[in-house]
Amino acid sequence: MTEFGICCLSVVPVRAEPSERVEMVTQLLFGELVVINSENDNWYHIRIVYDNYEGWIYKTMILPVEEEEFINLNKSPVQHTIDIVDVVKKTSTSDLFPVLIGSSIRNISKNHFFVGDNKYQFMGQLSKPDYTINYSVILENARSFLNAPYLWGGKTPFGVDCSGFTQQVFKISGVKLLRDASQQATQGELVSFISEAEPGDLAFFDNDEGKIVHVGIVMERQKIIHASGKVRIDTIDHQGIYNNETKSYTHKLRLIKRII
Repeated sequence: MTEFGICCLSVVPVRAEPSERVEMVTQLLFGELVVINSENDNWYHIRIVYDNYEGWIYKTMILPVEEEEFINLNKSPVQHTIDIVDVVKKTSTSDLFPVLIGSSIRNISKNHFFVGDNKYQFMGQLSKPDYTINYSVILENARSFLNAPYLWGGKTPFGVDCSGFTQQVFKISGVKLLRDASQQATQGELVSFISEAEPGDLAFFDNDEGKIVHVGIVMERQKIIHASGKVRIDTIDHQGIYNNETKSYTHKLRLIKRII
């Protein structure tokens, strides 16, 4: 089977297996499109269109759409919400849906947009469709996540993992990143030395087995913003991330990439 859907809830857990008791691997935000690969009882196995990430979601948590509408939605101009929390209103019922930063609004006109026959109203702030990529914007967006608690698989200020943090920050800044740190490390151009790193570059860190397991965004003055326990700002040098609170290195630097 191949079917299609769109997330019309604020945030939906995507799991490794069709069970509420297993690991959450990522999340769907309002407006994200999915391809439905298969089903298992009350669960869909889906592929997220934005980053091709796969996992299981509970069936009732997305709205199925026909292929023609899916194609039209996927081709429509898309903007992303940039306030930490906002509200979408379904005009036919006056139902309100909270939407979190990084949610997708397609083909909006005069504060209204459609999903199927359903008309929605959105009055909040959106990213500009004609992006001019600016590293100061990336760092400003990154700071909006400061102190967000760490959550494996999370993509929001209410719980985010390291690569979910970088993906969402770059998303609302107009740059598409893959989902996991090891995947993001395949993007962009290599920066040879930490001394050559610029604000907005991505720094990647590995474990004792040499696997890339962490990522953060380089800032000015040898600082890095990353999700570790919470979204925080630490010092970075040629060895890795140094936590001034614990007076110790927490992550070993592997490489630096310039995405744009």
